[in-house]
Amino acid sequence: MNLANYISDLLYRYECVIVPKFGGFVTNTKSARIDASNNTLHPPYKQITFNSHLTNNDGLLANYIASVDNISYECALNYIQFEIDAWNEKVKNQELTLNGLGAFNLFNSKLHFEPQEKINYLTSSFGLSNVVRSEIERESAVKVDKEVIAPKVIPLREKKAPNYLKYAAVFVIGLSAIGFAGKYYQNYIQENQLVEAQKQQDLMEDKIENATFMIAKPLPTLNLEVSTSAKKSFHVIAGAFRFPDNANRKVNQLLQEGYEARILGVNKWNLTVVSYGSFSDRDDALENLSEIRKNVAKDSWLLIQDF
Repeated sequence: MNLANYISDLLYRYECVIVPKFGGFVTNTKSARIDASNNTLHPPYKQITFNSHLTNNDGLLANYIASVDNISYECALNYIQFEIDAWNEKVKNQELTLNGLGAFNLFNSKLHFEPQEKINYLTSSFGLSNVVRSEIERESAVKVDKEVIAPKVIPLREKKAPNYLKYAAVFVIGLSAIGFAGKYYQNYIQENQLVEAQKQQDLMEDKIENATFMIAKPLPTLNLEVSTSAKKSFHVIAGAFRFPDNANRKVNQLLQEGYEARILGVNKWNLTVVSYGSFSDRDDALENLSEIRKNVAKDSWLLIQDF
């Protein structure tokens, strides 16, 4: 499996995947939308963007490759560097296409990224596809005037009306009744079609809003030993350290700088994870992450932990 496939796997669960010394792939959730030009309903999705300034290694990609391929962390880093060298060499002469991510082109010594639109990385929209709304064709009723010829009335004194004239009168009245009933039935069918189409549209919108899905083979998770009493699921990560002493020194440093830093625990790769702070609200965590990346450390990242 090439490096693009590892990145693609991680984008289902993380909002940012950093490729060391290359850049970061960042996802933003977009709501469902209707394309009026072709009457197509698009489900919610994750839009992929690329940030060439996110180049510092946060350990996420390398640790994932090491766990999947059962290799050491250092071997995973070497593999990433080998792939990045090949990417940089190829993009100098031609378009670099990464499966499931998008395409890169080099303009004025700067990378230009065009994201793909075939894969939806939003797990809550798994299985949903674009829906084309068919327009309802309304047929206009054409009024046909029928010429009714009244039978000639013959005075009783002259001659008794023949029986066939009575039958003709009944036949003409019957035709008028059938014409009225046919028009009423056509209007009734059109109204039922409109009501049924509205029901189908409402049902489709309810399915999109309430649909939930389960993934049969979820990706490996980072198992952190964290106290459940905090009940804060969003953590702005300062780093993951192989030696606990380094993690403690980092926590003390951040505490002196005014952060509510703490050690979250040890993950499955025996790395001690340190956070700048933890939040119960997602928007607060993203705002804090943006501020830290802007002013303190560009390689900080967001960990979402479900209790």
